[in-house]
Amino acid sequence: MTNRRPRGDGGLRWSEKRQRWIAEVTIGYTPDGKRIVRSASDKSKSRALKKLHEKLRDRADGLPSEDAKYTVAQAVQDWLEYGLNGRDAATVKTCRSLAENHVIPDLGARKLRELTTDDVDRWLARKARTHSTKTLRELRSVLKRSVERAQARDKVKRNVVLLCEVPRGRDGRPSKALTFAQAAKLLDTAETAGPKDMYAYIVLSLLTGARTEELRALRWSHVVAYDADRDAWLPVDVAGWAHQEFAVYVWRSVRRGGDTKTKKSRRSLKLPQRCVRALHDLWTAQAAEHRAAGRTPPPDRPVFPAPDGGERDAMSVLRAFRKVAAQAGLKADEWTPRELRHSFVSLLSDNGMPAEKIARLVGHSGTHVTETVYRHQIRPVLEDGATAMDRLFPARPAGT
Repeated sequence: MTNRRPRGDGGLRWSEKRQRWIAEVTIGYTPDGKRIVRSASDKSKSRALKKLHEKLRDRADGLPSEDAKYTVAQAVQDWLEYGLNGRDAATVKTCRSLAENHVIPDLGARKLRELTTDDVDRWLARKARTHSTKTLRELRSVLKRSVERAQARDKVKRNVVLLCEVPRGRDGRPSKALTFAQAAKLLDTAETAGPKDMYAYIVLSLLTGARTEELRALRWSHVVAYDADRDAWLPVDVAGWAHQEFAVYVWRSVRRGGDTKTKKSRRSLKLPQRCVRALHDLWTAQAAEHRAAGRTPPPDRPVFPAPDGGERDAMSVLRAFRKVAAQAGLKADEWTPRELRHSFVSLLSDNGMPAEKIARLVGHSGTHVTETVYRHQIRPVLEDGATAMDRLFPARPAGT
């Protein structure tokens, strides 16, 4: 009798069904005691035996034995399910969209151990014809992190994506700004024909330069008035609206954790009178809605709430903005809310304001930007934007 091969030495057998030689080796056990088996196959017995020896050598060297059946699609799906814990919902949505619309359809059927740098380079080159460089970076990141997770779980020995560079993609849609005439028309249309919340949103974005992500996160507790009697800046819910100076604390955004884009984006801005008028009308309308519903307005409620009372999502704002833009005679699908911020910068620059002051107002960071972190201190407040915008877009007299 021949001696039985010791357990763990691997084995070679002929599969009548597959008409191939199957090499198998046990590399470990699951927590419930089941064997973890890695296998390889070939029509040639000698080649199958060679693959078995490779797996045994890897195990002896302490190297992972790759799963020959594991695909790129499985790696990406595993990362989507378990590798995004704690990420912002918007980030998860973006990663899932990129994976399911680009990575899996193009590379998903490929065995992960057989994925090569040439495969990834050719894939990125094809995508570069139709997508921007930013999107290419995100696509590479999704694939890279998926393979990293698979590598950490002994599904593959190396991450070939790390060896691939991101090619230059198509130029993105260039940012543009409204002319003075377009901006004036948009403001007038929003004030007379648009809903109060969208008018307030547009006027605040265009006349203060706040980011759309900052306005969506703005709370009424951060809309403040200067109470001369108390010599203090107080929320309008407390101070009321019978004051001369108003400001907003741009201290939050809809990013994960509520932080602004950078620490230097955290700023306090005095409001032009047209912004004050729009916010007062919106505050009054919302207060009336709460009274009609028999409820007390929450103290820290959003200025621009969603129907459920939470923060509005970006697509909701985009749709509402484009309705007003179309009414103002603009090609609505060519404009987005973020371009109101670009228009703010352009209009102030055309009006002669130095770039350093504009950078402070919009919360830009850079070597020439100073004194941009404003927290509880609001006096002296950044008044340059409000002063210029009051001159450009004066508020209508009350009652008109």
